[in-house]
Amino acid sequence: MGILKTLKQEIETVFERDPAAKSKAEVIFCYPGFHAIIFYRVAHWFWTHKLFFLGRFTSHLGRFFTGIEIHPGATIGKRFFIDHGMGVVIGETAEIGNDVTIYHGVTLGGVSLQKVKRHPTLEDGVVIGAGAKVLGPFTVKKNAKIGSNSVVVKEVPEDATVVGIPGKIVKKGDDEKRFEHNRLPDPVARTITDMATRMCHMEAEINDLRKKVKKHENNN
Repeated sequence: MGILKTLKQEIETVFERDPAAKSKAEVIFCYPGFHAIIFYRVAHWFWTHKLFFLGRFTSHLGRFFTGIEIHPGATIGKRFFIDHGMGVVIGETAEIGNDVTIYHGVTLGGVSLQKVKRHPTLEDGVVIGAGAKVLGPFTVKKNAKIGSNSVVVKEVPEDATVVGIPGKIVKKGDDEKRFEHNRLPDPVARTITDMATRMCHMEAEINDLRKKVKKHENNN
C-alpha cells in the first residue's frame, strides 16, 4: 500500500471513530494519535531493515512530540486508532490486528525479562478503554472489549467484555460494535446486589423458622 493511500486511510479512520473530528486539517495537525502512527510506520520500517538505532530514535521523537510510546518492533495492522493517546505504551513484541481502538493511558506491557514474546496480541476489532493495562504474551481475541482501568493478565475470548482488577469477563458474544462504558456491567455492584438478594432470602427463611418454633412451643 502506498504512503499516500495509507495516510488517507488513517485519516478516514479518525473520522469513523471520533465524532469530535471536524476537518482533515484538524486531524493532520492536531491529533497526536495520528502523528504517533506516522512516527511508528517510519520507525518500524527502519527496524525491519535492521536500522535499529534509527528505529529507536524515530520512536523516541514520536514519544517526545505525542506522549505516546510505540516500540518500533511492535506489529500494528491497518486502521489502528489511538484516541487522545497521552500515556499509551506499546511494547516491542506486541501484535495488533486491523481496526483496533485504544484510549489514553493504555499499556500493552510485558511480564518477562527474557528476549521472547512477552507482550499481548490484539486481534481485529479489539477496543481497550482508557487506563487499562494488558500485561503478558496472551491473546485478546477478535472484537473483545476491555473496560477502563482494568488489569488483564490472561487470554480474553472473542466478543467478550472484561472489566475490573484483575480483569473478569462480564459479557460474552455481544454483538455491540461501539464501546459504551455506561452500558458495561459493574461486577462490584452485581456482587452487592447478589448478597442483598441472598440476605433477603435468608431473612425470610429465619422468620419462617421463628414462626414454626413459636407454633411448636404454643402447642406444647
